[in-house]
Amino acid sequence: MHDRQASAQHANGLTSDQIDALRQIHGWNELPRQKPPGWPTVLLRQFTSMLVLILAAAALIALALGEQIDALAIALVLLLNAALGFGQEWRAETALDALRSMLTPHAIAVRDGREVDILARELVPGDVVIISPGAAVPADLHILSGTELRADESVLTGESVPVDKTEGGDNEAGQLFAGTALVEGRALGVVEQIGHNTRFGHIAKLTGTVGEKKTNLQMRLGQLAQQIGIAAIAVAAIIVGIGLIAGRPLFEMFMTGLSLAVAMVPEGLPAVVTITLAIGASAMARKKALARRLQAVETLGAASVICTDKTGTLTENQMTATHVWTVDRSYDVTGEGYDPTGHIETDGVPVRAVHDAVLADILKASLTCTHASLQNEDGHWHMIGAPTEGALVTLAFKGWAPPVAQGSLISETPFTSERKRMSVLARDGNDVRLFVKGAPEVVQARCTHIMTQSGPRPLAPADAALITQAYQSMAQDGLRVLSLALRDAGQHDTEEARLTFLGLVGMIDPPRAEIRPALRLARAAGIRVIMITGDGAITAAAIANQIGLGKPDLIEGRDIDAMDAETLAARLRGDVLFARTRPEHKLRIVKALQANGQIVAMTGDGVNDAPALKQANIGVAMGVRGTEVSKSAADLILLDDDFSTIVNAIGEGRRQFDNVRKFVRYLLSSNAGEVFAIMVNLMIGGPLIFLATQILWMNLITDSVTAVALGLEKEEPDQMQRPPRKPNEAILGRSGFALIAVFGIYTALASLWVFYTFMPLGVDLARTAAFTAMLIFEKVSVFAFRSLHRPVSAIGWFSNPVLVLAFSVSVGLQVLAVYWPPLQHLLRTVPLSLDHWWTICLLAAPLIILPELIKGIVMWRTSNQGVQA
Repeated sequence: MHDRQASAQHANGLTSDQIDALRQIHGWNELPRQKPPGWPTVLLRQFTSMLVLILAAAALIALALGEQIDALAIALVLLLNAALGFGQEWRAETALDALRSMLTPHAIAVRDGREVDILARELVPGDVVIISPGAAVPADLHILSGTELRADESVLTGESVPVDKTEGGDNEAGQLFAGTALVEGRALGVVEQIGHNTRFGHIAKLTGTVGEKKTNLQMRLGQLAQQIGIAAIAVAAIIVGIGLIAGRPLFEMFMTGLSLAVAMVPEGLPAVVTITLAIGASAMARKKALARRLQAVETLGAASVICTDKTGTLTENQMTATHVWTVDRSYDVTGEGYDPTGHIETDGVPVRAVHDAVLADILKASLTCTHASLQNEDGHWHMIGAPTEGALVTLAFKGWAPPVAQGSLISETPFTSERKRMSVLARDGNDVRLFVKGAPEVVQARCTHIMTQSGPRPLAPADAALITQAYQSMAQDGLRVLSLALRDAGQHDTEEARLTFLGLVGMIDPPRAEIRPALRLARAAGIRVIMITGDGAITAAAIANQIGLGKPDLIEGRDIDAMDAETLAARLRGDVLFARTRPEHKLRIVKALQANGQIVAMTGDGVNDAPALKQANIGVAMGVRGTEVSKSAADLILLDDDFSTIVNAIGEGRRQFDNVRKFVRYLLSSNAGEVFAIMVNLMIGGPLIFLATQILWMNLITDSVTAVALGLEKEEPDQMQRPPRKPNEAILGRSGFALIAVFGIYTALASLWVFYTFMPLGVDLARTAAFTAMLIFEKVSVFAFRSLHRPVSAIGWFSNPVLVLAFSVSVGLQVLAVYWPPLQHLLRTVPLSLDHWWTICLLAAPLIILPELIKGIVMWRTSNQGVQA
């Protein structure tokens, strides 16, 4: 751990005993969070919709007119609907609350003399905290040390320009405030205020929460339900008027109009969508993809391009130095990961730094020019810091054990994506030296000498050619290569010039084992994958070939700078690979892809990635190595930084959109059947085919339960073999309306046939049979909506056990409605005989058989065409 000019009293941080005592005084570092609504609030919320109020008024009118049974029936149906809505909303709120808890920010603190990664809420005043570039500031801090610090304080001041910060001092320039973010430099600070006592605590709530604003899908479906509701009231009013003109009783027509309005409105639609998206977000979290906004769940299914980083996303992010090159010697390095038990060897002979002056300087630079550290906990080595720096520290431990003494570091010029290098001014014995590490071409351009076993000499053109050749050779093997250099310097001499080139270190970051299958799955789903890396062109091309991206058109960052927007968009129409890019290039790439009509998922982990993440249709931040700034700008956080997780999340997004489309069509087809039956029956002058309470029973009690179960349908086998849907693709469309009409007309005519066939046996029995028939038709037809293009036999009749349970419960409730005296009185039903049930079942059979046959024939034809092709 290298803390720049830290005060002696803060060097080891707080002890465990001090932390416990301070927490007793100050509590936890968190703001008083607005409590989620309690169950009474959620329950009362079920009685605030316009439909419920209309039904409550109808119950009061029925009671006033002496129709106590109707009034009681409506009241009970409202209570049951409230219980269902409460269960759905409570489950959705619980799912969202679980997601919020996963977004808890972390902090790096110095405790008991060691750097530890803790939850930010555990900080107490007096804690010493390390803030890296891109990290959110977890509390109000006094800066102990840091160079070239800049903080984004827009959340406090509204000013978008970063503010310069300095170590020491009692004014605001010497402080970092909770809720802000460090955008440049690395700071060591001591906590002064936590929780509600911070400056941020007085004006805002910490921003690590799941976004809860309605998605486009929810708003579109809400508008659809509203439009249907207005149409329902208008149609009901017309029907009531016609009935009154024809001389029918007022109460009968009022209840008829009410039942018609209820039949048209898909009451459970908004609740079903909310619960489906919320539960879907929980399912994605279990697959290591955390949706910060429900909007991401909806948009993911339409993604057509994934722009991805290489390091840690396509690769393991477990850097290991495997090769060291100097102008007159090469070294191989054994061992893996951050365990320093390996060794450095040349020509098969182990070598130590004490016997090799050039290697000693390389290892000194590796240990000094870094923020990483190695810790041994119970025999297991643990690295804190960036993987690349961790690999260099591990390399140094393998060849030269004692680290640079604490306090030897004088100043630092930090690494940035623009500079592509880092330098540190440090004492080396009695001398002061400037150590530099960075991209080979950047460091070499600042070197005038090269180190040899006999000492430094001027860097000749032949030496430069050897360096370039060695770098290219290592990069072609897929190694990430860094250059190291140094020079003697004065106490305040930090100019990165006149350097002596030391050598190259090649590091391997192996591709993840699951990358090739994930890329194949993405291609099958019609999704393009574009790799964007800061590595050199040769390394990028080697890794792309290793993971199965082939040999796409390679574009470097300098090429992007030379292109206008139209040229870049044209190049992006083909397979491309980006190398030596800076974060600002990502923003241009996203805009160019969007100009081509693509729906873009963009990954990022740095503070400078935030604009591209916001611009992308789905911003994807890295949960392991990502900065807090990138996470706050993203829609999706990968909890494992794994590319395959993005592909799985897209599959989950497709599944959810498909299921929303299925249950919307199912609900509307069920309601259409009821509306057609009521309207046709009224036109021919027959008695009421359904009572208002029976309509309420069908729509509010049984339909929503089945629709929620339909929303949990598993992914279909060919889900990731279809091209991405268009972002503006309609939920229904022509095919949807046609399907609704076909099912609605059939169930309406079949129910009317049952009604009039059994009319000679009495209107109560006929109405009970028609009521039961419509409900059975609706429950049976749900199996036709489990897949819109595959037969149920192909996806498994019992592959959705929740739907089977919902079907069984709904049919069981209808049996109770027909035979249980209390429900008989409420719903005005009479018992049905076995013959009645056989008739209903025979009429329901086509709702299963015909869709199965049609979809089976279509699937058979499609598979045959695929074989012939």
